[in-house]
Amino acid sequence: MSDSSVMSAQDKPSGAKVWVTASRPATLLACVVPVMVGSAMAAATGAFRWDVVLVALASAGMIQIGTNLYNDYADFERGADTDARLGPARATQKGWLSPRQVLAGAIFSFALSMVLGGYLIWLAGWPIAVIGVLSVISGIAYTGGPFPLAYHGLGDVFVWIFFGLVAVCGTFFIHTGEVTAPVIWASNVVGALASAILVVNNLRDRHTDVKANKRTLAVRFGARAARIQYTLMVLFAYAVVIGVWAAGMGGLGWLLPLISLPLAAMEIRAIWTKDGRDLNPHLGGAARLEMAFGILLSVGVML
Repeated sequence: MSDSSVMSAQDKPSGAKVWVTASRPATLLACVVPVMVGSAMAAATGAFRWDVVLVALASAGMIQIGTNLYNDYADFERGADTDARLGPARATQKGWLSPRQVLAGAIFSFALSMVLGGYLIWLAGWPIAVIGVLSVISGIAYTGGPFPLAYHGLGDVFVWIFFGLVAVCGTFFIHTGEVTAPVIWASNVVGALASAILVVNNLRDRHTDVKANKRTLAVRFGARAARIQYTLMVLFAYAVVIGVWAAGMGGLGWLLPLISLPLAAMEIRAIWTKDGRDLNPHLGGAARLEMAFGILLSVGVML
């Protein structure tokens, strides 16, 4: 047995904790923020329902976990997750769970998300069924199938659409039965910040990704382009909330997210000055920025 195998066995989480680790709980902020923002904007119209919030969070969370598990399985099968990995441990790569177990976990998570989504479909109709099916298909297509999105530089687009536009607008629609222009703008803000998290991941992993033929934008265009992309996505979020307020589509509360600018500046500086494993804390930093921005925007739209 190799030294790395011994280390993997020693580091293995015990019992159910291995599944918690495999599900990547830190990434679940990406599905909490859009439901929070969409629900807050619905509450501002007087059309808020707690049952929608709770079921939408649960369903979105299971889709996120299913996507994470399938990503774990597919990346391992394609050779993208090796001992040279710089990011947090992956259950399949470490040998904590077999590929078959992780795949079964992904299928179970997707199935549970559809069961939960049945209640939302009953409330809001066929558009939510379409969203649910497309979300599951895209979660699998992110790293699986004949044209895996993440391997062709489309992962950023996937995250922007499904963790921004689809999730925020879908949540608002379940509450209200409609989608408005301010909601579409807010969904793009959330999508941009969620996609920025992926940019940090791809910037860190570009050297190992290229060996696995994973052609992310960071691989295709280099580190400088990835850093510019991250910066523009973050600045876009702040420009949108200022623009919505300036255009009279939202009240002064839309400017509340500007309070998080110091955090954004700190994370942008880190992205431009760090690389490799040193970027690991800033995956969490990008997620915290999205959460802080999302909380402030949610409060602001209800003022």
